[in-house]
Amino acid sequence: MESITAIQVRALRLPMANSHCTASGIITESPLVLIDVETSSGHRGYGLVFTYTVAALIPVKQLAENIAASLLDKPLAPSDLHLALHKQFRLLGTQGLVGMALAGLDMALWDAKARSGGQSLVEYLGGSPKPIPVYGGIGYDGPEGSAHVASEWLEQGVRAVKAKIGYPSLEEDIAVVSAIRRAIGSDADLMVDYNQSLAPQEAIARIRALDTYQLTWVEEPTLAHDYQGHRCIADAVKTPIQCG
Repeated sequence: MESITAIQVRALRLPMANSHCTASGIITESPLVLIDVETSSGHRGYGLVFTYTVAALIPVKQLAENIAASLLDKPLAPSDLHLALHKQFRLLGTQGLVGMALAGLDMALWDAKARSGGQSLVEYLGGSPKPIPVYGGIGYDGPEGSAHVASEWLEQGVRAVKAKIGYPSLEEDIAVVSAIRRAIGSDADLMVDYNQSLAPQEAIARIRALDTYQLTWVEEPTLAHDYQGHRCIADAVKTPIQCG
C-alpha cells in the first residue's frame, strides 16, 4: 500500500490588499499554515489552515510538525489516520489549535489519496464536480462603506454578498443591511455574519428585525459551540441560520 514518506509544514503571513473588519476585530493579513504530504509513489497532497490570528500561527505550525512526525511511513489511509489521531488526543481535546493542526493534516492526506488515484477529491468520494455560486465578502464597514463594497462586487459579476454585522446597536445593523439591500437590489442574495457576537435572546430580537430584508441566511449569531442556543434562535426566526 502507498505510504507517507515526507510531510512539510510552513507558516506564511500573507498581507491582504484591503483590511477586513469584523465584530471580533480587524484582519489585515492572512496567517496561513501550509502542509504538503508526499507519498511513496511520488504524489503530493496539500492542506491549508487559516489561523485567524498571527499569535496562533507558529503554535499551529509546531503542532502540525509534531503530529506529522508520527505519520511518517504509515499507510496512506486518511480515515484510519483520522481515527487514530483523534484517539491520541482524546484527553487533550481536538478543538482549538490542536483541531486546526489536525484539520490541515487531514486535508493534505485526503488530497494526496485522491491525487494518487488521478481524481479530484470530490470524485474520489463519489461525487461529481459542479459549479458552486460564490459571494463577495463585506467587512465591518458601516452603511456607506458596506454599500460601496457591495456595489463593487456586483460590478464584477458576483450576484451575492455577505456582510459582517453585530454593531453596538440594532439600529446600526439595520442601517447597514438596508444600505446594502438598496445597493444590490432585490434580485441579488444577501447574507450576514454576526461572528458569534450575540447572546441567543438578543440574536432573536435582532434577526426578527432583519427578516424584512430578504436575507438568505444569518451566520453564527451566537457562540459556535452553543448548539442549543442556535436551535432556539432558528426556531424563533424566519431567516435560516447558518453555522460553521
